[in-house]
Parts: sequence; structure tokens; C-alpha cells
Amino acid sequence: MHEISLCCSTLELIEQYAQRHGAHTVTAVWLEIGALSCIEESALRFCFASVCRQTLAEGCQLHLTVRPAMAWCWECSAVVGVTRHGAGCPQCGSYNLRIDSGDSLQLKQIAIE
Repeated sequence: MHEISLCCSTLELIEQYAQRHGAHTVTAVWLEIGALSCIEESALRFCFASVCRQTLAEGCQLHLTVRPAMAWCWECSAVVGVTRHGAGCPQCGSYNLRIDSGDSLQLKQIAIE
């Protein structure tokens, strides 16, 4: 379960930001999950709540959005959206794709008090 290590790293970033801005509480966090990141949303929510216990982010709202993956097709040179690993090009059917985005987790926004 790599979600726990992702949540620990994310919490470090949140705490650094909150400390720099003199926050007492983190009220909400927005994360963006890439469609090909292999991150299980329910596992991420569980791990996030666990790592936030007894921190200034305990009980904060977690907002998750899934960002579609983008790839470049070597056969038809199209930039295409990809929704899963092993998908073919929706333009020409080729499986010769270079994934350019959509395999990451990004911290997008933090609300603090």
C-alpha cells in the first residue's frame, strides 16, 4: 500500500506550508490524482485520515479530483486522453503510446486558519 507513504509526504508539505503561514488549523486539502497513478481513492482517504491524527490537519476536509492522463501516439502523432493502462489510441487504435501526464498525485490547494 503506497498510499500511506504518499499521505505522509503530503502531510509534510501541508505542515511546512501551515507553519510558514502561522496557521493553527488546516481546514481543507485539495489533491489531484492522475488517472494512471494506481492510487486507490478509498485507501488514500483512509491513510490521509490516519496520518493526520494528532496534527493540525486532523479532521480537515479532503477533496479529491481525478485528472485524465494524456499520451502521445507514435503512430498517428495525436495527443490523446487515456483512462487506463494498456489502452489504445482512440484515433488510430495503436498501442504505441507515450504517457505524458496523469500518473501523479499533486497537492493543489490548502485552506488554513
